[in-house]
Amino acid sequence: MFGSLGRGKSRRDDIVSSPERQCPMCERVRRLSGERKCAIHVKADSLAAHHSEFDLKSIAGSSPPGVFVGRFGYPNVSVGPMVPSISGDTEILDTPEWWMGKGFDEIVDFRYSLLRGYSKANVSDAQRGGRLVETLQDVAMMTKPVDTELVLARPPRKILDMREDSQPFGPIAPLTSFHAGNSSVDSRIEKAFYDSDLPADDAVLQLYRNGVLVTRIQRAFSLGMFGESKRRKLVPTRWSITAVDSNLSLKLMSRVRHHPLIDEYRVYKYTYLDNIYVGILTPENWKFEWIEAWFEPELLATSFPDVNMAEDVAKSSYVSPKGYRPVMLGDSEGFRGRKTYAKPGGCYYSARLAVSEYLDSISRQAGAIMLREIHPGYIMPVGVWNVRESLRALLKTPFEKFDSMDGALNHVSNIFEIPKHGWIETSALLQSAYFQRKISQFN
Repeated sequence: MFGSLGRGKSRRDDIVSSPERQCPMCERVRRLSGERKCAIHVKADSLAAHHSEFDLKSIAGSSPPGVFVGRFGYPNVSVGPMVPSISGDTEILDTPEWWMGKGFDEIVDFRYSLLRGYSKANVSDAQRGGRLVETLQDVAMMTKPVDTELVLARPPRKILDMREDSQPFGPIAPLTSFHAGNSSVDSRIEKAFYDSDLPADDAVLQLYRNGVLVTRIQRAFSLGMFGESKRRKLVPTRWSITAVDSNLSLKLMSRVRHHPLIDEYRVYKYTYLDNIYVGILTPENWKFEWIEAWFEPELLATSFPDVNMAEDVAKSSYVSPKGYRPVMLGDSEGFRGRKTYAKPGGCYYSARLAVSEYLDSISRQAGAIMLREIHPGYIMPVGVWNVRESLRALLKTPFEKFDSMDGALNHVSNIFEIPKHGWIETSALLQSAYFQRKISQFN
């Protein structure tokens, strides 16, 4: 499952044993989507390109700034900086809001450009301090890249994850020491950090309303920089992303519920990285649904673009002309929200944030059904930021107006490969809309 790039090797063929022209996955991707390389070769090319610069036990470079908190072993977790081997303006390397429009090669290159130096910490170290955690908190408050120096216990491991459904991450090594220089501090984050009486949820909302990027809020949140001092804890990066998306969308939803309804059915469309996104807004009280569908051969074991919940997926009755059946996963909530964790995981909350943000910005209330059709050219997951930013872009596009759900969904059928009945099979809100319409015909 994993391949390791040995020292002294630099060519891509030393990482992946089969040449690209013989790779069955490359052939499958090229045949189905026109993409030239599969996920494994895209990762291998980027990993080989950054091979020599991470062969030392001492690394100096400008952190974007970037930090991470691992989740394995919780409450004793890995924590550390993310640093490239170059100096200067490296901010884009860890700012997903700026990645829209980039291809897989560039996104993977951003990921592999960052070395992750790590040390072990207890999640309670956010409140009781410690030199490394305090330095990382200082880094997380900075607005621009900061010069850093890392001394490592051993040369970094450059690991190629051979799974198609894994996100790319750069080399990793245990830290001996970490030093960060000075850079400008974001006074908005600094103020929230030193306000030990301000609840974490309020701090997150305040920063968001003051224009701080969601990614930067998530970064500080993961380092336990908000909330009452005695309750502050480190939060694994993956969890902090979902927590911030969820908390912000809850705050925005509470406002959206008081806005007037839109007065027509709206359909939005957006494509990126061989994903087709469609948003349907309906003239009714707030409700929300997120469904994603991807295509697999009948006999192929299910793999997941951004989730790993096999028990929650469903296969559509539709089969494409090429013999591929959609695998679909979704969840929904009504006017009062939800109490349980959504089946699609973090993507659900990223999508909900984008939609509630848009409705609040136009001072309108609506039902929202967000659909994502993932085609074979989406060769690897790149993170839930992709959903949030793609839906933000989606809701900035011109929309088509309709006077009924049926009219809107008929239009959607002309956009997607999956037919109308395929989406209705999976969608609780579409089933409800069509069921209620049929009942009303008898009144």
